[in-house]
Amino acid sequence: MNARQTEYVVFDVETTGLFPQNGDRIVEIAAARVKDSKIIDTFESLINPQRDLPVEAEQIHHITQAMLAQAPTADIVLPKIIDFTGGACLVGHNIKFDLNFLCFQLSLIGRKLKEETPAIDTMKMAKTLLPHLTNFRLSYVAHSLGAAVEETHRALPDVRLTAKVMKRLMDIAADQNICTFKTLYKHFGVSKPSFKIEQRYHEFAF
Repeated sequence: MNARQTEYVVFDVETTGLFPQNGDRIVEIAAARVKDSKIIDTFESLINPQRDLPVEAEQIHHITQAMLAQAPTADIVLPKIIDFTGGACLVGHNIKFDLNFLCFQLSLIGRKLKEETPAIDTMKMAKTLLPHLTNFRLSYVAHSLGAAVEETHRALPDVRLTAKVMKRLMDIAADQNICTFKTLYKHFGVSKPSFKIEQRYHEFAF
């Protein structure tokens, strides 16, 4: 199948910190379904982490404790991402970070992504296709590709920007004869983390 004919779900999370296994949690998640290089549907939600939000995290994404107070919890929001993804390929910039949080928190509520769900990393694409760059942050890669950068470090704006970056990187990949989804995944695919699936609702009881 041609890579452009494949459906993708670009997603991004904002978190309380860097390490879900150490207690950090998702505070916002967003996703966009992309077909023929166009966004056809979006999903976004704040998530109440049911724990304190570090000041350092708030300074990065500007999500406050007050904003999260009435937000739904992860056990309500995250299963919707499984449904939203459907049979599409997940995409993210430095996607292993986002997948680590998503898969870990899904495991805490007895859920997981479908085994057959593939994942592609646009940072990996950029490092291969744009080796001359000295920085591979999303905004820097976007600037180098001529994509307009507006708000950053909020989930949905980052998702929209990642979708733009992916489209431009796929153009470059096609010039290098990486045209099918099979070859795209071979070059830029990543494996999903695996966590023990269990019901641990006490993790959310604070």
